Amino acid sequence: MFPSLAPITAVLIIANVLMYGLEKLAPGRMFYYFALWPWNSVATRSSAPFEIWQVVTYGFLHEVQNYAHIFFNMFALFMFGSDIERSMGVTRYLTYYFVCIVGAALAQLTVLAFSNGPHYYTVGASGAVFGILLAFAIAFPERRLIVFPIPIPMPARVFVTLYCILELVLGITGTQQGVAHFAHLGGAAAGYLLILYWRHAPR
Repeated sequence: MFPSLAPITAVLIIANVLMYGLEKLAPGRMFYYFALWPWNSVATRSSAPFEIWQVVTYGFLHEVQNYAHIFFNMFALFMFGSDIERSMGVTRYLTYYFVCIVGAALAQLTVLAFSNGPHYYTVGASGAVFGILLAFAIAFPERRLIVFPIPIPMPARVFVTLYCILELVLGITGTQQGVAHFAHLGGAAAGYLLILYWRHAPR
């Protein structure tokens, strides 16, 4: 049974889809200005300079030719975002979403700063989605999930823990090139730290 969409989650999905439409019209220009570029990058034919707004705007862009990229991110937001929005409230949910985006960006920038590889951009809402998944596992740890292609229901806390471990292994080993595994983990880590702060901060 699919969840009914909460209003802010619906707006976030629409915003991502609209940005994807703009990318289809002018992918080069959109990626040049709004993708996340390494902070030591300079303007060349193959890369653009880093700008501070990119730590947010990259989270609303997706690879133009990779339809699965935006589909699975938006599907996860659709499936899990509304429950988190209702449990947190609108203000905290929006704060949480953008903190996860920025946290993922900072993690990716840090990894790229110590990388000897070529400069390349980062796009996608995956860091925020990982933050949403983490919040879901904390709020509903025993909620059963069935994850394709594994036809065995598992508690949300187990699924998210295994998923994060897999991302860490893939990131360390350099498997699945072109996927920002540490950005995903950075989004989850930023979300976790914010949840801890909210739990211990005086009301």
